[in-house]
Amino acid sequence: MEIILKNLQKTYKGKDSPVVTAVKDVSLNIPSNRIFGIIGKSGAGKSSLVRLISLLETPDSGEVWYDSERVDNLSEKEIIQRRRRIGMIFQNFNLFSSRSVGENVAYPMEICKVNKAKIKERVAQMLELVGLSDRVNAPVSTLSGGQKQRVAIARALANQPDILFCDEATSALDPQTTHSILDLIREIQKKMNLTVVMITHQMEVVRDACSQVAVIDEGKVVEQGSVEQIFMHPQAEVTREFLSHLQMSDSSHEGEEDKKLVRWSEKGGNYILHFKNQATDEPVLSRIAHKFNIEFNIRAGGIHNLPDCKIGQLVTDITGDEQEVSKAFEYLKEQGISIEKTETGEFL
Repeated sequence: MEIILKNLQKTYKGKDSPVVTAVKDVSLNIPSNRIFGIIGKSGAGKSSLVRLISLLETPDSGEVWYDSERVDNLSEKEIIQRRRRIGMIFQNFNLFSSRSVGENVAYPMEICKVNKAKIKERVAQMLELVGLSDRVNAPVSTLSGGQKQRVAIARALANQPDILFCDEATSALDPQTTHSILDLIREIQKKMNLTVVMITHQMEVVRDACSQVAVIDEGKVVEQGSVEQIFMHPQAEVTREFLSHLQMSDSSHEGEEDKKLVRWSEKGGNYILHFKNQATDEPVLSRIAHKFNIEFNIRAGGIHNLPDCKIGQLVTDITGDEQEVSKAFEYLKEQGISIEKTETGEFL
């Protein structure tokens, strides 16, 4: 299910508060059968945007399309029917404490008046999918945070939706549990051919789960593209800020917790070199030091393991005769390495 947004606008006004335009002329294409990330800081407008995309609210202007069908202007009855083919999971799980695990998963099917035999069968299928077959009769209060989110995922998928929205779905979880939930969502997306939209303020979530991403700031889309492209060529200041605080990942998600960019010196570093795949294992700086009359001083470095590739970063000073430095930069670019000037964020 492809989602197309055209010039969405949404303004809110409280009784005693000024008018706030939370979504400002947003246009996006969210491809079918992918995990798409929407990232922004608190108050950036990402949650308001997802309420428009998921039909929980109507935009003041603009259009929302699911494939070739416009859905923002449907009647109330039609919107209710369309929402039943949308799954949502949240930061705080939103489970019923008075119901067992199986009864929580059954709830959306009960609302849709599915027959009891089908509900029982579907509950068993969903709990097996999320690895909780043995907890069908367990009280929700006996579950860990990660298990509660697995129940929430099973419930969101019970009515066989074609779109799954994840609104800060891992924010309340520890790093190891976050990895397991993201791995589960990736596995489910492939099995069920879902379009998954992940709303988050954590670039780690984008890196570990998404194939494409839009960066939201002050209600606007300031940058969008493949996750690889965003990591290799960040354009917006807010994107560079997210990346500067991003923790490095290990490829197995096991052992020690993720580490931040390894930094030898808090000072200096006038360039950031962005490497991809094989280049992360090559002695590139050593080679340019031999080829050209330059000096370099590494200030920080690390590698991100994206779902489909590795992206490395080195924060370094590169000094020498201007012509020699220019030649070194051309050589780096020929090797597929992007060079970002830290002072301006400009790519050379």
